[in-house]
Amino acid sequence: MQRGFFIAGQWRFFDDAERFDIAEPATGKPVGTTLLAAETHIDQAVEAAVAVAPVMAEMAARERGAILERTAALMNEREHDMAVLLTREQGKPIADNIKEIRFGAEVLRYYAGEAVRLGGSLRPASAPDIRNLVTRHPVGVCAAIVPWNYPVDLYCWKVGPAIAAGCPLVVKSPHETPFAIGMFVDCLHEAGLPAGAIADLPGLGPVAGAALSRHPKIRMISATASIAAGQDIMRNAAGNLKKVSLELGGHAPFIVMPDADIEAAAKAAHRRGFSNMGQICITVNRILVAREVHRDFADCLAALAEATELGNGLEDGVGYGPVLNPSVIRRVEAHKKDALAKGATLLAGGFAPQDGAFRHGHFYRPTVIDNAPLDSMPMSEETYGPLAAIAPFDGVEDMLAMANGLEYGLAAYLYGGDLGRLWAIAEKLEFGAIGVNVNDTSELQAPFGGWKMSGMGRELGPEGLDAFLETKHMKMRLPSAF
Repeated sequence: MQRGFFIAGQWRFFDDAERFDIAEPATGKPVGTTLLAAETHIDQAVEAAVAVAPVMAEMAARERGAILERTAALMNEREHDMAVLLTREQGKPIADNIKEIRFGAEVLRYYAGEAVRLGGSLRPASAPDIRNLVTRHPVGVCAAIVPWNYPVDLYCWKVGPAIAAGCPLVVKSPHETPFAIGMFVDCLHEAGLPAGAIADLPGLGPVAGAALSRHPKIRMISATASIAAGQDIMRNAAGNLKKVSLELGGHAPFIVMPDADIEAAAKAAHRRGFSNMGQICITVNRILVAREVHRDFADCLAALAEATELGNGLEDGVGYGPVLNPSVIRRVEAHKKDALAKGATLLAGGFAPQDGAFRHGHFYRPTVIDNAPLDSMPMSEETYGPLAAIAPFDGVEDMLAMANGLEYGLAAYLYGGDLGRLWAIAEKLEFGAIGVNVNDTSELQAPFGGWKMSGMGRELGPEGLDAFLETKHMKMRLPSAF
């Protein structure tokens, strides 16, 4: 299987482009090869987007919405084949990938509806003969950087509002997972999106991502990335003062109060901590537990982790698969060893199985570490792998200092019985999204994004359109009517 670049409405292959080979994380079997974009390829995609920008801006809102609706329908028709391909290149079980694709389709349908609701306003004036009109317009050619962990879904988070707003989009897609995205791009094209309005080029961040973020004809860039990558994007974008929307690193705290349902909280932490093997920005990485229930919670979570069955995501009934590649295993190992060296205790997992069906894949057992010091790596850095570290706290003030004490501010989880107290605590947590007695913070109708160094701007909800729009004020003096 070969993957090229989608530029100006067609798939193109370049002899001068570098190549990257993709293998199944579960088996090591080859999946295919993708081209890697260089700056010259990015330039061609941007020029095609510039040419079609007036067409997109002038297209009727209902037609932009109809394109999104048709794309969503095609995604649903092809979801199984797309999910299988995504499992082969990324590793998540097929059932999880079908959920991802279905949610992505719903995102497109949501922004199809938002497209026809974009409007302006008539504002109060300082004099009887003055009218103040405020209108919103497409910002122009936009760029996006999409990650490999939920590539189809997060692609939709960016392309949905871009098309709804009337903006062409040039995407640096993840070179690790280009094939399911290729199927999605075909859906956009077949749905009637004008040639040039979507360009997709797999590539490396320091090459293709940098070329996009510093390109003078790009007016806005949206990226889901690490904090370090986000900082690079901002520096590059400063050249022409692009609008920037960034969703960056997470390292979410999972807080268990003394009156929480321990079994329910442990199950929630297990699912959010080890879904996609912890390779998600809102994963449960550090768990803060009231000392009164610390032992019970730790034992319950450890038992759940030990009972977790791993397997090839292509097989029926598998709920937890491999990690993406060996670098994830090395990072988890480093975090585990650092915590243990500083006095933590290993309760579950902590190794990469090598026997039987696991010997050719990138598997790592769900790992639970207890009494992790706050200066240990898993408590202070995003692991981005199947490791959950537990630390007890004494009182609300102690817990808030621990939860808010890092540079991260994307998501947090809070479990307890007293809703009044949970509300008060949630208001003091310095995070953009908080799950109270629920282990998922994404909701189609609500904005998602981080505080502090976890990013800027918002995706989803009506707020997801803001970065793709510019605002214009037109002050008009009316002639006397009498």
